[in-house]
Amino acid sequence: MRKIIIPTDFSENARNAVRYAVELFKYDRCEITLLHAFADEVYENNLEMSRSLFEEYKKKTKQSAEKELENLLIFVKEASPNPRHKYSANAVFSNLIDAVNELVETDNSDIVVMGTRGHTDDRDLTFGSNTLQVVKYVSCPVLAVPSKYTDWHPKEVLFPTPYLMPFRRREIKLLSTICEKFKATIHLLYVSEYEKLSFRQQDNKAFLNSCIKDNYRQFHIKTGKDIVKTVNSFINEEDIDMLVMINHRHSFLEGILYSNTIDKIGLKVQVPFLILQNLSR
Repeated sequence: MRKIIIPTDFSENARNAVRYAVELFKYDRCEITLLHAFADEVYENNLEMSRSLFEEYKKKTKQSAEKELENLLIFVKEASPNPRHKYSANAVFSNLIDAVNELVETDNSDIVVMGTRGHTDDRDLTFGSNTLQVVKYVSCPVLAVPSKYTDWHPKEVLFPTPYLMPFRRREIKLLSTICEKFKATIHLLYVSEYEKLSFRQQDNKAFLNSCIKDNYRQFHIKTGKDIVKTVNSFINEEDIDMLVMINHRHSFLEGILYSNTIDKIGLKVQVPFLILQNLSR
């Protein structure tokens, strides 16, 4: 049973992420939790309120969120009446990161799926602020779906990797299963000034290869230092419809995320972006 968390702010972008998730995992038995965390919304609107009025406002906000979740459940069940999927919904007075991480730990969740942006929908940004925080601080894989992206079935998946860190079998199994269902090809891309791999890299590559041995896969080597330019070019040239990267200590992706430069460096991701978290749960 795959356990999926879908945070929502009830925007159209969030709704599109729900549609993508239920289609991507349509062949799997899933428990899907729609989650809305509303603490920030309440705290940002409590100027000059008495405690009693604040508590009343919090109660009304929760009731409104629960109604929105009910409507979203109706929508997703009508859009994808899949007997393999079991749905639940939860409105919690918490910040988004704490709410998601608590659910990840309680349910041992497999993946979080959300829109790349929410209500703000600034098209100059790869990730909105909420999505960026989830990617940085939630301890399970995160799939960020661009707004209005409707190509539900991945066929060409790009996985750039330097083979420097050991891979987690559970994380790679998730990728392998997704790609196997849709007969997608995994393109493993190594970008470096040097084509020769160290023994560490060779061992990590061999382990990765063993984990995806049942998948269609191709290994690529591109010589150079500009990883972002190479990734962007590969996405366009090979008609990539999903990007996969691993976030771990001292990784290329961690350096981008923690310095908030994912947009400044020009990594403009227009396809679903699966971030595997090689971090302790």
